[in-house]
Amino acid sequence: IEEEAGALAKAAQNPIASVVSLPFQYNVNDGVGEFGRQQTTLNVQPVVPFKLGDKANFVTRTIIPLSSAPIGETESEFGIADIQWTGFYSPQAKGGLSWGIGPQVNLPLSSNEEILGSGKFSAGPSAVLFYGTGNWTLGAVVSNVWSFASSSGSKDREDVNFFFAQWFVNYNFGKGLALGTAPIITCNWEYETMGDDDDQCTIPLGLQVSKLTFAGSQPLNILLGYYQNVYHPINGADSQVRLQVNFMFPIKPKKLGRMAVSNEQCRGGPLRPPAGVGKGKWEVRCSAAKTK
Repeated sequence: IEEEAGALAKAAQNPIASVVSLPFQYNVNDGVGEFGRQQTTLNVQPVVPFKLGDKANFVTRTIIPLSSAPIGETESEFGIADIQWTGFYSPQAKGGLSWGIGPQVNLPLSSNEEILGSGKFSAGPSAVLFYGTGNWTLGAVVSNVWSFASSSGSKDREDVNFFFAQWFVNYNFGKGLALGTAPIITCNWEYETMGDDDDQCTIPLGLQVSKLTFAGSQPLNILLGYYQNVYHPINGADSQVRLQVNFMFPIKPKKLGRMAVSNEQCRGGPLRPPAGVGKGKWEVRCSAAKTK
């Protein structure tokens, strides 16, 4: 179990692992707006890999945000924000190194476009790099999207030109326990600055701790982190607390059928599986009985 926990913990740190997962990530952004209020978002982030033959995967990542945005001094708006979908073509890893490239599409499906959404269809390239060696894992996810169309009634909204980068480093202590950092850097290139370039970007620094555990037979990766925004736009968040629970569904190898045969049969040359059984689904074992 300890070895399985360690392997799954590293898989949880890999954005393009061959594992179906369902993370629920709850973010609390503090110090938002002129009144320094809190903004909360629960991201539902299903990750589903699809095999492309034996040498590559296509990994889909979807983010469905449920946000509560502060309005003025006391009011707030809760609902669904714009939905993000990314697909990575990822060749088979070599020597602990894996990578992926693909499109990212942002869909203006928010419940309130004026407050929670952009009102724009946006798309652009995305790339991911992951490297694992010993107890360490590290890598990055990068993307930039541009708007190309407006949703109904949102033609007067400003264009989207948005940059996202998340680099990460983790040290795994064993038994599923890890310490690391995974700050999310964002830049809104359409934001009108007040004279400082860093008005467009949010750059955080912080740490997080995670633990892979089991609820019965169900693997769960639980993460808690804190990040201080060293640079951020005027009225942007000062800090973020991140809590994530990741339900993981590892793909188990198919069991082989078994056919016990005598030693004479084993010496007789290649054996064929029973009729109707495909290649790679049957295992031949010689019996332990001695022959005269």
